[in-house]
Amino acid sequence: MGNEQKIIVLVDDQALNLTIGKNLLKDLYKVYTIPSAELMFSLLENVKPDLILLDVMMPDMSGYEAIKILKSNPEWSRIPVIFLTACSDEESELKGLSLGAIDYILKPFSAPLLRKRIENQLLADEHKKNLQIFNDNLSEMIRQKTDNVIFFQNAMLDLMADMAEFPDELFSGHAARVQRIMEILLDAIIAEGAYKDEIAGWDRYSCAKAAQFHDIGKIVVSDAILHKKGTLEEEEFTLVKNHVNAGLQMLVRLEGLADESPILNHAEQIVGGHHERWDGSGYPAGLKGLDIPLEGRLMAIADVYDALISERPYREAYCLEDARSVIERGSGTAFDPELVRLFGKCIERIEAVAKEDGSCIYPH
Repeated sequence: MGNEQKIIVLVDDQALNLTIGKNLLKDLYKVYTIPSAELMFSLLENVKPDLILLDVMMPDMSGYEAIKILKSNPEWSRIPVIFLTACSDEESELKGLSLGAIDYILKPFSAPLLRKRIENQLLADEHKKNLQIFNDNLSEMIRQKTDNVIFFQNAMLDLMADMAEFPDELFSGHAARVQRIMEILLDAIIAEGAYKDEIAGWDRYSCAKAAQFHDIGKIVVSDAILHKKGTLEEEEFTLVKNHVNAGLQMLVRLEGLADESPILNHAEQIVGGHHERWDGSGYPAGLKGLDIPLEGRLMAIADVYDALISERPYREAYCLEDARSVIERGSGTAFDPELVRLFGKCIERIEAVAKEDGSCIYPH
C-alpha cells in the first residue's frame, strides 16, 4: 500500500493523546498532530491527508461540528474521518456515523487496534479510488467505442446512399445536395417557429442525414428503366413507384440490426412520404395535407427542386429560376404551402448549394 507515503492528521485537544498517537503511528505514516479543529482547517489549505483522526469532544469546536464542515466542502468531503472518543454509548457512535465518519476508536488507544483500524480504512479507500479510476476509464472507453460506432454507422449510411444513386455522373451528388437543402429548410422552420409540435424532440442532424436514404429503394429498379430517355410506360412507372415500398422494407431490416436510431426513424418517414402530394394525389398511400409526415413534405420539395436543376436522361436541366417557379406553383397541390413559403425565404442559400456543386448541371 505504500504506507510510508500516507498522511494522517490527528486532531485532539489533549497534548498527551497527540503524543501517544504520533508515537504509535510515526513508523508507518506521516503524522500531523493538531490541537484543535480550527487549526486543522488551516492545515488542510496546504496539506491533503489520506485520513483524519478526529476527537469528538473539544472545547471550541467539537468533532461533530468539524465533520459537518469537512463534508460540506468538495475539496475535503472525500477524506475518510475516524472519530476518537472516550464515550462508548451507542447514541454517540450512531450520531458520528450519520454525519459521515467511517469508524469509531475508543480512547485510551490500543496500539494494535488503532493501527489495524487505520490500515483497513486506508485499504478500503484505496480500493474505492481504484474503482473510481476504473469507472472513469471505462466511461471513456465506452464513449470512444460509441463514437466509433456512430462514425461507422454514418459511413455505412453514406455508402448506402451512394449505392442508391444512379451510377451516371449526371446524377452523382444528388443525395448529398438534398441533405444540405433539408438542413437549410430545417433551419428556416426552427427560425420561424413553424411546426413546433411536429419537430419537438427532433435532432436536426439526424433528420438531415436521413435525407440521403430517400431513394434507397431504387436499388431494386433496373438501370434500363432509370436511364430510359423517353416517357415511361405505365408498367414501368409502376415499377419505379415500387421503390418506396422497397426502401421501407430495407429500413425495417436495418432497424432489426440496430438499436433505436433517430436517423432510421426519420428515414422511414422520408422514404414513405416524399412522393405523397399535399392534395392527396401522390403515392404510395395517397396521404393528404398534414397527414403526410413533415419529413416527407420537406423531402418532396428538396428532392423535386434538385431533380429539376439536374440533367436527366429524359430531359435537360431547368434553370434555377424555372425550378423555383415549379416549386412555387406546386404550393397547395404538390407541396405544403407553409414549406413553400419558407423555401422562398431561403432560396438564395438553396441556390448556393447548386452553384457550389460542380456535379449539378443546369443552364446558366
